[in-house]
This record gives sequence, structure tokens and C-alpha cells, in this order.
Amino acid sequence: MKIAIASGKGGTGKSTVAANLACTLSRSREVVLVDCDVEEPNLHLFFPATTVDVPVTTPVPEIDPARCTLCGECGKFCRFGALSVLKDRVLVFPELCHSCGGCSLVCPQGAVREVPRTVGRVACSRPLPALVLISGVLNEGEVQAPAVIRAAKLLAEGHPLTLYDASPGIACPVIETLEGSDACILVTESTPFGLHDLRLAAEVVERVGIPAGVVINRSDGKDEETLDFCRERGLPVIMTIPFSREIAAVQNRGGLIAALLPGWEERFVALFEAVVKIAGVSP
Repeated sequence: MKIAIASGKGGTGKSTVAANLACTLSRSREVVLVDCDVEEPNLHLFFPATTVDVPVTTPVPEIDPARCTLCGECGKFCRFGALSVLKDRVLVFPELCHSCGGCSLVCPQGAVREVPRTVGRVACSRPLPALVLISGVLNEGEVQAPAVIRAAKLLAEGHPLTLYDASPGIACPVIETLEGSDACILVTESTPFGLHDLRLAAEVVERVGIPAGVVINRSDGKDEETLDFCRERGLPVIMTIPFSREIAAVQNRGGLIAALLPGWEERFVALFEAVVKIAGVSP
């Protein structure tokens, strides 16, 4: 079973929910937790451990000057400006390349070949006996977040239970993370911004056809607008986490409420059971 944890905006507590859920489930079964927020991975802060790193590469164009006739077809094709054809040479800007391979296909002389370029890494660790943490890390300044996410998810393939912690927002990295998931947990907060971005995230999971439930984090008890929206969209609210000084104190120390506060392990077990019901698959 594959469960994605996502949110329309940053700072809602998405990674906190993912970490606590993974910690809880690892006490009774094998769990793989994949940090797909590759531009700002932080789950390793909850689960410090020695890692084994695997580099992630993507293909980028290299021009053979002996074959190139400077016809300009490669530059015309590239919508990202990764190739610029001058009167005496072709300039390649690998940082702008999205590795689509189109430039090599349209070159009439076969002067474009692809070479690997490192854009990030995947860090693997086992911080708990039954928990594997896989963190995708995109190199600074790179644009190939989906490639690193795919590599991280590939290393998790074959495990019976996998949790994907998505990046905030609704852009390409989130779509890549949601791909293949059985269910999605949408984490929100009862603020105008939280509700606005929950609407966007809910539309995304609906369009990609993934069943979802909502966790309201830092609730002040005034969740009426969020609850109304969830009822309208048929989104079950499967957990509410209160705005609590006690919870904030644990989190500020880098702790997990499921491990340190009474009653929360049981609540995260109930959260998992609710997600299984939403997904309609065996855990």
C-alpha cells in the first residue's frame, strides 16, 4: 500500500503527520518513509541515522562539433533555452535542461548525444528496526526535482507499506509524488490561507483520481469553514490535531507526539485505519 501525505501550502504540519504515522506503524510492521520534498527534505531531523547515498543523474545534451552544421533545429525545439545556436558553435546550458531528449531526436545530423549529469542524491537509512527512511535531495540550483523523486520512489518499490511525504503546493513535484499512490492524506490548518490551498490540493488529487482524507492541524476549535468545504467535496476529516502548547513543545524539541504524549499513538493507528478504508485496499 502506498500513502501520500500532501498539503497545498508549506508549514501545515505535513511532515509532522508523516513522521508520526511512520513511527507509529513501524511498531507493528515494516514501513518505508520516502521524503519526496527534495528541495527541503527534513524527515531526517526526526529520524537521525547513518545514511548510504546514491547519486541521481539525468541525461543532458552534448554537441559533436564534427557533425554539427549549426542548422539551429535543436535550439528551436528547446522551450527551456538549454541550447543556443550561434554562428560558430552551440552553447549548452545543462542547468536549464529538462532531459526530454527532443534535441537529439530533431537533429538531422545526429550531432547531439546525451551524457549523464548529477542533479541530486538519495539518502537511505534505517533509524528504527522496522523503519527505512529514503530521502531525496536535489542539488542546489537544479530544476530536476521529479527525477530525484522518481529515484527515491524507485528505491522503495517492492515494500508492502510505503509513505510518501510530498513537497508543499500543487506543482510537478507533487504530481510526481502522487503517481501510483493508493490514497492521500491532505494536511491543512483552519486559516484563510490553509483553506484556500486545501481547495487547490483537493482539486489535484481529484483530477489524478486518488481518494483522500483531511487532517486538520493546529485546530483552534473554529474549523467550521474547513469542515463545510470537506463535506461539500466528500472529503472525510480523519484527524484533528489541536493547537496545543504541549504538542508545540514536543515538536520544537524535534520529538514525535506519537512517541512522547499519551494517547497519540492510538490516534495515529486510527488515522491509518481510516486511510485504509478510504483507499479500499489491503494494508
